[in-house]
Amino acid sequence: MKKTAKRIITMGILAVLICTFCSLTAFAASTDSAADGNAVVETQTTESNSDGDKAIAAAICVGLAAAGAAIGMGIAIAKSAEGISRQPEATGNIRTSLMLGLVFIETAIIYALIIAILVIFVL
Repeated sequence: MKKTAKRIITMGILAVLICTFCSLTAFAASTDSAADGNAVVETQTTESNSDGDKAIAAAICVGLAAAGAAIGMGIAIAKSAEGISRQPEATGNIRTSLMLGLVFIETAIIYALIIAILVIFVL
């Protein structure tokens, strides 16, 4: 049990770090050092690459959040089914706790989606 909890926490920290490093490209500022007519072409290329980087960062952010949440939901549902099979008289309490936990997990995914939308449209 402790080994699984440590593994889940490690995966969560790794997912946050990957999202952070992937979104750094979205925050990168473009440098235009050319003073002649090539500056317009370089700016268009940089903006196009920046849009692509933003999309990739947003996709990775939401993908990792959804993958982590799916793993967490699977574990929670499996444990609640196991708990209900062991103590059928506690079905109501287990189901209530399960639903509350699943709502919190879904909230984390929605926050990741909002951050991804902000990265794409605001930055």
